[in-house]
Amino acid sequence: MKSSLNYLLDDIKKVELIFVEGDCCVIDESYKLTTYLRKVLEETKDKIFKEGFEDESEEINFFKNIKPQILGKLIFYNKVYRIETSCPVNSGNLYQAFFAAELEELKTEYKDHISNSDFYRYYRSGRTDKDNEYYLLGKINYHNGLSSIVFEIDSTFSTYYDYKVAKIIANELLYHYLLSKTDADHNNHQSLQNSESAKDLFWTDSKNSLIELIYALHASGAISHGKVSIRKINLAFFVLFKIHLGDIHHAFHRMKDRTGSRTAFIDQLKLSLEDYMNKNL
Repeated sequence: MKSSLNYLLDDIKKVELIFVEGDCCVIDESYKLTTYLRKVLEETKDKIFKEGFEDESEEINFFKNIKPQILGKLIFYNKVYRIETSCPVNSGNLYQAFFAAELEELKTEYKDHISNSDFYRYYRSGRTDKDNEYYLLGKINYHNGLSSIVFEIDSTFSTYYDYKVAKIIANELLYHYLLSKTDADHNNHQSLQNSESAKDLFWTDSKNSLIELIYALHASGAISHGKVSIRKINLAFFVLFKIHLGDIHHAFHRMKDRTGSRTAFIDQLKLSLEDYMNKNL
């Protein structure tokens, strides 16, 4: 069933783009995406119950990479819907205070329940030696003192740790969303995000390519003489393209260990520009 599962994440990205490029407000957009992702998860569950997995590697891949992405975005969009429908006003100090409080709550959750856990370090390090323990059904060890959420999950469709990965993904998305609501620079550029001139702009290359570009711009001092932070450059691209890059620092450190060229996207930009120049001689 490998080929029948890998398309899911691509389909979700296409649907997200449809809503992001449309005229929906954030409340409608987040509600529709929550409904859509819940349906995807239910249909995928039915499919797996009927067909099963081809082998353990497919099962691990699903609970490690595929389901957490679907569930993580479902948790994220549902949270955005709840936040947006609870927001007291559209601007001003009360608006800023509301989102600042949400951001602090998220930071507290990260500090108290995520960052210091052994599993979080395992996930962040990219290790695979315990994948058979974390991402196969029927392996839940209740002697490990797990969170009480373990009693609420469907053990026929969750390894418990797929839920933990989903929460990490959701929290990363939520962090960037809340930053975009609390950062003064973002509010100054709100008109750009909503204007007709920016409506057709969206990033069509990979997230890693954009991360590579962000670090290149920062390292070269091309933006604000290099005095602006990586976070603010990331936020500027978020405002422009509405793309969530997640933990860009972790992704950048992985780039440094690439085999071959570590600046693949920048190299391709140079070649593409030279080709374009040659065509216009």
